[in-house]
Amino acid sequence: MGDDVALVVGVGNPGPKYEGNRHNVGFMVLDELASRVGGKFKAHKGGAEVLEGRLAGRRVVLAKPRGYMNLSGGPVAGTANFYKVPPASIVVVHDELDLPFATVRLKLGGGENGHNGLRSITKSLGTKDYHRVRFGVDRPPGRMDPADYVLRDFSLVERKELAFELDRAADAVEALLELGLEAAQNKFH
Repeated sequence: MGDDVALVVGVGNPGPKYEGNRHNVGFMVLDELASRVGGKFKAHKGGAEVLEGRLAGRRVVLAKPRGYMNLSGGPVAGTANFYKVPPASIVVVHDELDLPFATVRLKLGGGENGHNGLRSITKSLGTKDYHRVRFGVDRPPGRMDPADYVLRDFSLVERKELAFELDRAADAVEALLELGLEAAQNKFH
């Protein structure tokens, strides 16, 4: 990642109904990062709640799109355009079904794995070449529909570890901003 301003986006669904859902882990990590920056999210004309500050020695814009997950692309592209952030300096924090609970993986580009939020962001940015911080939420049990599963809250057992794991995911975002992708991957994979 360059030294220009970085846009760190957490994806999720708005409103109290979705607050504790697995699908909202991106919002949860952004809330942790906001507490580190020190400040409150404010509505922005780009269609996201934003907080500007410094993190890992860099100027950052933290953003939570205000619409639903599958419409994240418009607000992400709008915010990126406003702050003149190129895709390579965008980090999207999201839930990942293909990873065990709380496993954190970082990557640049790649597919969307059926994740509608990522699909929308890729379409709006016109490229897959943005960074992702993937937070594992595990596969649904039995024959449960993945769409239903991600819209459920974390289990009681998971919730006991969640604050610690969200903190670790926030550390991974900071490492990515400060050290770059490869060094951050070596530290967290």
